Amino acid sequence: MVSVACIRVIVRRMPILILAIAVLAVAAASTFHTPAMAQEQQNRGWSLRDLLFPRRSERVEPPLDIQKPQPKPRKKAPRPPAEPAIPIVEKTPDARVVLVVGDFMASGLAEGLDTAFAENPGVRIVVRANGSSGFVRDDFYNWPEQIKSLIETEKPAVVVVMLGSNDRQQMRVNDVREQPRSENWTKEYERRTDALGKAIASTKVPFLWVGMPAFRVPRMTSDMLAFNDIYHSAAESGGGEFVDIWDGFVDENGAFVTTGPDINGQAVRLRSDDGINVSKAGKRKLAFYTEKPLMKILGLTAPGGVVTASAPAGAPVEVPSPAAAPIVVDRTVPMLLSDPALDGGSELLGAAPPTTKADVNLPGEKLVVEGKAPAASPGRADDFSWPPKTRPATAAVESDATPATP
Repeated sequence: MVSVACIRVIVRRMPILILAIAVLAVAAASTFHTPAMAQEQQNRGWSLRDLLFPRRSERVEPPLDIQKPQPKPRKKAPRPPAEPAIPIVEKTPDARVVLVVGDFMASGLAEGLDTAFAENPGVRIVVRANGSSGFVRDDFYNWPEQIKSLIETEKPAVVVVMLGSNDRQQMRVNDVREQPRSENWTKEYERRTDALGKAIASTKVPFLWVGMPAFRVPRMTSDMLAFNDIYHSAAESGGGEFVDIWDGFVDENGAFVTTGPDINGQAVRLRSDDGINVSKAGKRKLAFYTEKPLMKILGLTAPGGVVTASAPAGAPVEVPSPAAAPIVVDRTVPMLLSDPALDGGSELLGAAPPTTKADVNLPGEKLVVEGKAPAASPGRADDFSWPPKTRPATAAVESDATPATP
């Protein structure tokens, strides 16, 4: 057992042990201090508090080689170039009206046509679409009955129809709900589409029937293919023209695509995320397929052009501008060294030899016999006269009217 005397010795020597530990701590801390910090401590002195609780300014910073690298600022993705603003041209009071009817796809087509003919003051696009309409729910909106009143109100020069994207549903036929594309359903659907085509034809207004594009759902795409055949027949039976847009919204294998080439061949997004609606570029592409037959009916050569003289009766025709005066170009007609006129001949090789003797005064004979070259025409490469000779203006005009010898 530890005696009381030993405990007393330990207690007496405790301050000495504490002092020894403090000295060791001072020595260890001095080895980690930088020279500048040690010099600063020598100038202002140090205490036990500075060793146990160093001030913030005296803490040793880690070396630069072990400091954490700062994250580099991320480069912002470049913004796509802004589309050039289309100038808004005020339409003339007698502008010809293009009436666009149908469902929500017709609204997108009308927006694209409005962009295409934005710079033409003589053509105005009027849309009278019903986004939820179709041929199946004629109780909601009956297009064969409504189209006549729309034509009488707007008095269009052309009617553009795009309809059918809402028709993949049951149809009531004689109080029976028929399934889509069944035999009875198809017969009734054909009857209703023919009724719309004949209703437009009765108004004596030319019309275009734009087909449906492909959709993301495969069954919907197959239904649209069948619908397009029905629309094609209805357009022809009514005296209209069918516009096929299918190839513009599928790939080379005929499958639906969200991104594809626009009217300029650049890859853009054509459809929205739902696989049904079309983007702004897609709407412009719908109009692109419709422009050519539409301009043919309107008598235009370009969407922004004026109406030509071959336009239908009653259309505004621009007065042709007077022909500009011919521009006189002062140039020297080229001359071939093998030109028969140099020797006074007018026959090609192989013809009968001349019966008369060659005239020694001809330029060719002088060049061969006397070694005298004919005088160079003014402005020709071999004209070395000084000061340079000038040709009369009348001669320049005559030389321009005479074609060069090939």
